[in-house]
Amino acid sequence: MIPPLFHLSPLTQRQLVHFRANRCGYWSLWCFLLLFGLSLGAEFIANNRPLLVYYQSSFYAPVVKGYAETDFGGVFSSEANYRDPYLAGLINKSGWILWPPIRFRYDTVNYNLPVPAPAPPSAENWLGTDDQGRDVLARLIYGLRLSVLFGLLLTLTSSIIGVTAGAIQGYFGGQVDLLFQRFLEIWGGLPQLFILIIISSVVTPGFWTLLLILMLFGWTSLVGVVRAEFLRARNFDYVRAARALGMTDGRIIFKHVLPNAMVATLTFMPFILSSSIVALTALDFLGLGLPPGSASLGDLLRQGKENLQAPWLGIAGFVVLALMLSLLVFVGEAVRDAFDPRKNIG
Repeated sequence: MIPPLFHLSPLTQRQLVHFRANRCGYWSLWCFLLLFGLSLGAEFIANNRPLLVYYQSSFYAPVVKGYAETDFGGVFSSEANYRDPYLAGLINKSGWILWPPIRFRYDTVNYNLPVPAPAPPSAENWLGTDDQGRDVLARLIYGLRLSVLFGLLLTLTSSIIGVTAGAIQGYFGGQVDLLFQRFLEIWGGLPQLFILIIISSVVTPGFWTLLLILMLFGWTSLVGVVRAEFLRARNFDYVRAARALGMTDGRIIFKHVLPNAMVATLTFMPFILSSSIVALTALDFLGLGLPPGSASLGDLLRQGKENLQAPWLGIAGFVVLALMLSLLVFVGEAVRDAFDPRKNIG
């Protein structure tokens, strides 16, 4: 039962019941939120800085603040390297160090490998290292966070633009709809990959650059769905009544028609998020994505292709990516069942 504190409408309550009835999608949502929540605290799980240092009756938090080596009895005034055996010995003489479970960031190189990189899994590197000696598990955690955040931002921005464009097309129709349709045909025919290659040759691709480029071409995915809903709803009685009462077109669109049209839009959201994550992974795999050294699932897959003698690279990246996309697909199916009008009648 839904707590009465939320004051949900009967229709929303039935939708939540149908969503929870899809057990696979319901638990997939919780698993995805758990994994994403853990990745948001990646600095507290995988870091080359200690979580807490107790030295000479004082507490230090290197994970959130940098300290000089001289603060712990060292010689140099530069930032402390807590992995240095000399500095660690000084701290342990007058205190203790609390490390995170993984003592590496995504860009920390392990210079003490017993074999040349990529090194196989060991007690120190649980999933091994990549071809530059960086911990694979740390790169997976940071890469998961980066991919999901990129996908969420791309989904949000693309959806806002796509819903707005589809609403304008469907509500006004006529010449406005015709002009928008011709523009979408031309815009959709542009070679997205070639444009990205040209831009990459001029500027160094970064997080926001890739987000802007993919947003320019990704907003068209929702236009058709929203346009069809508005074309169907603009002649309904409640829309005609609102016009007769003198309500402005903007208020009719956002207050009356859009809430009804968002039902079809919401069912596409998990799948758009999946496609956004796949797009970033594919660009990183091709070398057209984030700058070298960034925590990226696509870069890990590319290293697995180039280092077939190190199967843990490709397997680790594939398992994380496949698990994340599978969870989102199951969530999308549950959302589709929840908004199915055949199940919400009565």
